[in-house]
Amino acid sequence: MKNKVEVKIGDIIFGERQPLVLIAGPCVIETEEGCCRIAEKIKDVTNKLEIPFIFKASYDKANRTSIKSYRGPGVERGIKILSKIKEQIGVPVLSDVHCRSEIDVVKEVLDVIQIPAFLCRQTDLLLHAAKTGKPINVKKGQFLAPWDVKNIAEKILSTDNKNIIFTERGTMFGYNNLITDMRSIVIIREMGYPVVYDATHSVQIPGGKGSASGGQREMIEPLTSAAVAAGCDGLFVETHEEPEKAMSDSASMLPLSQLLPLIKKGKKNTRGFAIGLGHLN
Repeated sequence: MKNKVEVKIGDIIFGERQPLVLIAGPCVIETEEGCCRIAEKIKDVTNKLEIPFIFKASYDKANRTSIKSYRGPGVERGIKILSKIKEQIGVPVLSDVHCRSEIDVVKEVLDVIQIPAFLCRQTDLLLHAAKTGKPINVKKGQFLAPWDVKNIAEKILSTDNKNIIFTERGTMFGYNNLITDMRSIVIIREMGYPVVYDATHSVQIPGGKGSASGGQREMIEPLTSAAVAAGCDGLFVETHEEPEKAMSDSASMLPLSQLLPLIKKGKKNTRGFAIGLGHLN
């Protein structure tokens, strides 16, 4: 068993015996006003539950199913909105990058740089992101076994950046379907890296609507409970005030009104029997 590594983002710590961390926000930035409002409401929830919070929103969804799908405001406008949220609401911010040139634009604002699942093996992107010294959250590709992330970690470690987090977001299971193997959380944590469970992307049905992805929102709660029981160090939840009207991932995002009971239950589990499975090795 490798020694467990803690990753620090300001005062927030991912790792062994640390509080469950919430990474949450809308799938994509739709409007500045809406994004700021959602961030404020999530912060209210996390303040009530006394848990660490990192705000997430994408400025560009570069891997949308259809060419006609909304992608976001773009990197220049999007990073200004994230900077405003960071400064005015007082929370760390995370977003996903898709090419090396974007990293040079966003590195001064983002507290965590996220590598999308479809790009998790792109060596040049990983190295360029890692050389910033920022914590790197790698979404485990749907096509990878959990032990395959070792090679990804070695690429990042080659730059002397040890601030690595992996996010489990489901594995391909036939056409237009994902499953979550909770063993993945245990296996990656045994390698020494903090693991976040992506509660909303894991319930997607990729391409299930032909030109868009479907989802099984009703599965978010039971899978989240299972992930916490398996010992995840954080939860990744995309949430929206009105998911049905969202411009991306409308079928799998959690209604913002349901966030507090979801996280409250997850926090409770980490203090009960479930903590013995992953947090007290």
